[in-house]
Amino acid sequence: MQLWVGLGNPGEKYAANRHNIGFMALDRLADDHGFAPWRAKFQGELSEGRFGSERVMLLKPMTFMNLSGQSVGEAMRFFKLDAPDVTVFHDEIDLAPGKLRCKAGGGHAGHNGLRSIHEHIGPHYDRVRMGVGHPGRKEAVPGWVLRDFPKHDADWLDDMLRGISDGAGELAAGDAGRFMNAVARRLQPSKPEKKPAPKADAPPAKPTATSAAPTPTAPPAEPEGEPRSPLQRLVDKFR
Repeated sequence: MQLWVGLGNPGEKYAANRHNIGFMALDRLADDHGFAPWRAKFQGELSEGRFGSERVMLLKPMTFMNLSGQSVGEAMRFFKLDAPDVTVFHDEIDLAPGKLRCKAGGGHAGHNGLRSIHEHIGPHYDRVRMGVGHPGRKEAVPGWVLRDFPKHDADWLDDMLRGISDGAGELAAGDAGRFMNAVARRLQPSKPEKKPAPKADAPPAKPTATSAAPTPTAPPAEPEGEPRSPLQRLVDKFR
């Protein structure tokens, strides 16, 4: 069994925030793959389903971001899971919008949701880092992640969520590389191969001019009758 956690804040006010992209990912997975309806459990919302033979529990903590670890720790203890059985989907300001990376273990990099999870289960869980970009200044980060995605981000965001859904079976099977490839195919679809331009028909060959050999001029025929003497032939030239 695996526990997949999406990070976000509860309530309509935060639903379209950059900080809630983890909730968005789990909602897409549950909808696309026929998971059970969400139910209140472990200070969060829980849904259950399978990817192939792998049983996966989806959890959206409803404790607000800064206390996410309370919900995750409670669920992990109930299902008797270890930290490596947990995968957390979260927003990542250190990745450009539309970029996605998987990571096993590591620090929390100041992310309040990850910081809380560290406190409750330690650092040895997996993460799906979903890039939302950086505002450019450290002090602007809280306002950035608590702001809705702008309209011009709608296309890449939808492609990323579709890619996560496409590759979910690979992630459940432990193949993070193939999972990321599935996301990349959505975000950067392959271009159709260009067919080579048809070759122009070669112009018909011009007939080669053949010089006809000159036909030798036949000597003038002698008039029929008596043969003429050389003197008579000479006189004929001056007539």
